[in-house]
Amino acid sequence: MEADAAEITDVLTTKKPKHKGKHDKPKPWDEDPHIDRWNIEKFDPSWNQGGMLDVSSFSTLFPKYREKYLTDAWPMVKSALKEFGIDCELNKNEGSMTVKTTIKTRDPYIIVKARDLIKLLSRSVPAPQAVKILNDDMSCDIIKIGNMIHNKERFVKRRQNLVGPNSSTLKALELLTGCYILVQGNTVAAMGSFKGLKQVRRIVEDCIQNKMHPVYHIKILMMKKELEKDPALKNENWDRFLPKYKKKTVKQKKVKSKKKKQDTPFPPPQQPSMEDVQLETGEYFLSDKKKQAKKWHEKQEKQLEKTAENKRKREAAFVPPKELIKQDPITYADDNKDVAAMAISLKRKAKEFGKQKSSENVNPEDYIAISGEQPHKKKKSNRN
Repeated sequence: MEADAAEITDVLTTKKPKHKGKHDKPKPWDEDPHIDRWNIEKFDPSWNQGGMLDVSSFSTLFPKYREKYLTDAWPMVKSALKEFGIDCELNKNEGSMTVKTTIKTRDPYIIVKARDLIKLLSRSVPAPQAVKILNDDMSCDIIKIGNMIHNKERFVKRRQNLVGPNSSTLKALELLTGCYILVQGNTVAAMGSFKGLKQVRRIVEDCIQNKMHPVYHIKILMMKKELEKDPALKNENWDRFLPKYKKKTVKQKKVKSKKKKQDTPFPPPQQPSMEDVQLETGEYFLSDKKKQAKKWHEKQEKQLEKTAENKRKREAAFVPPKELIKQDPITYADDNKDVAAMAISLKRKAKEFGKQKSSENVNPEDYIAISGEQPHKKKKSNRN
């Protein structure tokens, strides 16, 4: 049994050699150090001399306020696309822009670049800047931020955080990422390299979703720029050098919920009419002259109360403030005399108390004569 188990383990541990086909053979350019695989080569028309087999087209709508600008800038856009063999059309009735390939088109990817161009133009990117997307080393990304947050006030505030005061935050991000960034309405249009666009998208999403403020992203990018200059840290992990920011939760004031009124099926009690009130007070049965006299009397009383109140307010400005009562020097001296007399009486009492205590501590041996001793007699002095 043990031998069978050993054979089974040997079969499991021994792996079959992988069969390599013709495509798995090592290529001469796989390990060539002189080849830069990130470099995008410029398209050569000789690579596709036959042209395109079918017509490809893209169209996009633009807002009404962009119509005048696009009409003025369309000749420049048309001339830029004509160099690559792309035909473009501006339809003002439908409010759309269309690009399509022609017989002269050689680059198969240029139609995608032309599609990005009309998208950028519709998102308020200036035409001279948008035409740069036709270059091979330039890419674009249109980030939709309108659906990330539903509260309109918070959305406007966070979008302003992305722009910053006097567009200072946006300019700093453009310098550090090497991308052109434009915030317009519910979208953010960015143009640049793939690496820069990835950084821009992350910063925009973190800002709108309130994950991290763009200022902290700017600090991290600045530190990365400094670390790139050091060749010793080129192949190392930079996480230990970069700061880590934690999100702080700020306590918000609790909104006091108003008590909802109980819904009752019964209507509220009917309010008494003017006639009912007059019947209760007895005014309904008075004549017109008496009613007018009563109204005039009430008006006079109100006027008297008002005049008395205004007079009181005017006289309050002329009431002198209360003066501080200064202490009389004579009374101050009398108080000092009383204190001195009290101190003298306390000293006298202390002396009497000391004498009384000494009398209590008398030694009786000093007054009792010791047996066997005779008192000394004084010698009389002979005076002549």
